[in-house]
Amino acid sequence: TLFSWVFLGMEKLVACPYKRPNALCRLICFPWAGGGASQLAQWGKLFSSSIEVSSVRLPGRESRLKEPFAKDMTTAVNEITSILLEELQEKPFAFFGHSFGSYISFAVALHLKEKYGLEPIHLFVSGAHAPNSEAFRPIKNIPISDTEDEDILTYIQILGGTPSELLQNEDIKEHLILTFREDIRLLQTFSFEKAERNIPFSCDITCFNGSEDKPHDSEAWHDLTSGDISFYKLPGGHFYLLEPSNEIFLTKHITRCIENAGL
Repeated sequence: TLFSWVFLGMEKLVACPYKRPNALCRLICFPWAGGGASQLAQWGKLFSSSIEVSSVRLPGRESRLKEPFAKDMTTAVNEITSILLEELQEKPFAFFGHSFGSYISFAVALHLKEKYGLEPIHLFVSGAHAPNSEAFRPIKNIPISDTEDEDILTYIQILGGTPSELLQNEDIKEHLILTFREDIRLLQTFSFEKAERNIPFSCDITCFNGSEDKPHDSEAWHDLTSGDISFYKLPGGHFYLLEPSNEIFLTKHITRCIENAGL
């Protein structure tokens, strides 16, 4: 039946350990490259009962380990949308994405807006360039198939966010490198060219960054919404959001934004 397909799809695609059927709003989180859903799904316990937190799990990781990686951005976006659509139509939702997850959340939001006229009440992006900025272009040119495993591993270590003891395990390390490689390749299949005078969104956008992270070009988000844009720098590097004190700031701030959206 359709119900069981959606339910099974949901269990597979979305981690939501803290279910809140009476929540006013859903916060859907999109993890970083190489990452799984479990870490951001734990945010559920930090939020009040008015917000239900879930986190998207792409194929090729965690409980979807045996599935082939998504072959391109369109495939990934279509899968996420088809499974989440019914939920997103029934109550307001907001998106939070970190790094690679920011681009996925943007691509999903764009598809929802263009195809279904649905829009998040707020878009929270973290550690990412605006997808219409010049700074995003070099990502497209990383020669991902020619890049040595060692170089990818070095990059993963520079970014941080992966416990070093995990990298001591050969199987885990190999799989992480593979997943990271596939996620970058996925990103390279995403093309967004903003049409003149066409502003895709009307929701507010908040951009978070780590103060020690390399600078991101967030300014260009201004061209993507008619809503308000705000910028916050929090202490730390690319994975500043894993610091408990920053987690508290993020959850409080996200809650305030959602509550101010007048649901």
